[in-house]
Amino acid sequence: MCRCRNRKQPVSPSPLRILIAAVGRARRGPEEALFRHYLARMRWHAELREIAEARGPTPEAQRREEAGRLRATMPEGARLVALDERGQNIDSVGLATQLGRWRDDGIRDATFAIGGAEGLDPALVESADLVIAFGRATWPHMLVRGMLAEQLYRAETILGGHPYHRGGP
Repeated sequence: MCRCRNRKQPVSPSPLRILIAAVGRARRGPEEALFRHYLARMRWHAELREIAEARGPTPEAQRREEAGRLRATMPEGARLVALDERGQNIDSVGLATQLGRWRDDGIRDATFAIGGAEGLDPALVESADLVIAFGRATWPHMLVRGMLAEQLYRAETILGGHPYHRGGP
């Protein structure tokens, strides 16, 4: 068996860094605990940046202002995933596949944007690399954070071959 130092070892792709950019401040409670629970289980680097709700004169002005704040949090070169009720109803394997594709293509950062009470600015949604929905129902924003954290954890386990996701790839 050769123990040559110059032999190339297979290089695994860099882990994807996840930013969850959300309008509004979390309050202590079961929704926030659910979010923190799944974030703590992840091996990927994931963080939450909360954006203050805008107080514009119209819902459109509020959405525009919040969109600017959300964009300002994004790392340069990050892929943007907008959570919008009109987005794709993507399944867990589909989300994992997309995140894995970005990771394998050398993308280092993905930002998931969660809008405020007025939703996301249409221009932000239009510019997103992926627009997803958790079904057609309207969900409380704090619950969406927990649902997203669980789906990100699930995607990580699917890509890692962990048995947490029992639906099979």
